[in-house]
Amino acid sequence: MNPVSQKLADSLEQLKLLQESGSVAIQSKQLSRLHRERLLKHGFIREVIRGWYIPAMPDEKLGDSTSWYTCFWDFCGAYLSERFDQSWCLSPEQSINHHIGDKTVPQQLLVRSPKGNNKPTDFLYNTSIFDVRLNLPDVEHIQSLAGLNIYSLPAAVVYCSPKSFVNSPIQMRTALSMVTDASDLLSILLAANHSVIAGRLVGAFRNIGRDLIADNILKGMNAADLVVLEEDPFVEKVQLNLGRRDVSPYVNRIRLMWAQMREDVIAHFPEPMNQTVDIDTYMAEVEEQYVTDAYHSLSIEGYRVTRELIELVRSGSWQADDGSGESKKYLDAMAAKGYWDAFGEVKKTVRAVLEGKNPGDMLERAHSDWYLALFGPSVAAGIIKQSDLAGYRTGPVYIRQSMHTPPSRDAVRTMMPTLFDLLAQEENAAVRLVLGHFIFVYIHPYFDGNGRMGRFIMNLMMASGAYPWTVVPVERRSEYMQALESASVKQDIVPFTQFLASLLL
Repeated sequence: MNPVSQKLADSLEQLKLLQESGSVAIQSKQLSRLHRERLLKHGFIREVIRGWYIPAMPDEKLGDSTSWYTCFWDFCGAYLSERFDQSWCLSPEQSINHHIGDKTVPQQLLVRSPKGNNKPTDFLYNTSIFDVRLNLPDVEHIQSLAGLNIYSLPAAVVYCSPKSFVNSPIQMRTALSMVTDASDLLSILLAANHSVIAGRLVGAFRNIGRDLIADNILKGMNAADLVVLEEDPFVEKVQLNLGRRDVSPYVNRIRLMWAQMREDVIAHFPEPMNQTVDIDTYMAEVEEQYVTDAYHSLSIEGYRVTRELIELVRSGSWQADDGSGESKKYLDAMAAKGYWDAFGEVKKTVRAVLEGKNPGDMLERAHSDWYLALFGPSVAAGIIKQSDLAGYRTGPVYIRQSMHTPPSRDAVRTMMPTLFDLLAQEENAAVRLVLGHFIFVYIHPYFDGNGRMGRFIMNLMMASGAYPWTVVPVERRSEYMQALESASVKQDIVPFTQFLASLLL
């Protein structure tokens, strides 16, 4: 090993020790100046603010925000604890997001601390922390969650801003649905005579169908001779009754997103054609789209696949062991072979839907077959492990350059059945195809292949409304990803709906 490589290896060893100790936020005092400068030079760490760093990879391109978004919450927890000596907590609104499992990276994180200076601290990629100089809530109303100090759920619900119900209705309704009775809320409301807040919460619980909790808040406040004027803080009534015993934030968040977004989809997507379809003609047209679809779908995911390779795979003329030794081309070829196999499975499901089978039920039955076909050739070639095909992902996953953090592995296992139920129950094909695609990639149930699977789902639902098989062109990848980001981060489904609608023109 040459001297330069040996020195870099020594520095990487120090970084490895820090990471093994659980450090994501790295302070300058934790590394010697020589190690720090060497790691910075070679791109293995990135400076967030003066004296604070995060791990990075040297192959990241300029402007790639992935490492920062991946580290954001761990970094903030460590930085705030060091700066304020544990005397801090997130705002009630941010606390609610964490209670419901929503770890979307905010543009500005609001933090309260008696040591705050009422100024923002700028981080990477236009993100920041704004620390407000305020006293903390009582200690019994603060809890630690994944290294973050947050309001307890009852305290967060009581103390969140009235605007939250208007600006973040999905998050607020999801949080309210987690409350099983009025007791903990009442103890906070009564202790400080919060009659106005009580009236707002009574209206909010009634809005989501939790009348028993609403009534019990009223009874408790009236017993203390406090006058409560009931007021619904939400702009609209929810088109969904969240029963008293449905407390999973993951299930309710998906159901609420569907209920809120479906009207926007209907308003901005062409009506389902609902015409009689000649099944053989439709399937022949799907077959004609294969080469174009495979080329664009694989290219969107970053594979360099030629139309010639796709044709070789389809004809059966392609041989895995060509002796070239070019691993990247081999990986691309495995992706192309898997796409061909999966396309065949998808066609079977499309035909079943055209024959009148329920599209949501058919998707639930067939999606694992699609996935096995998509990655079967890569398993056979030893590129990925056989265990990776066992089912949904077994750990966290991050979407490159996205502020949306997909839900945990446990959440995936409750959200996917909910998605299938929603698709099976939905009568409007436009809603099925737009929200089926979006919510699938929002959940991101697999370590890899989510985009390809999402586009297969979209086209299965296209068939359910007699829409033609539709290709998302790689030339519009940026627009496509931005529309998905808007839906994931802002819950604004209109750009994504309009994007998909434009593909039909």
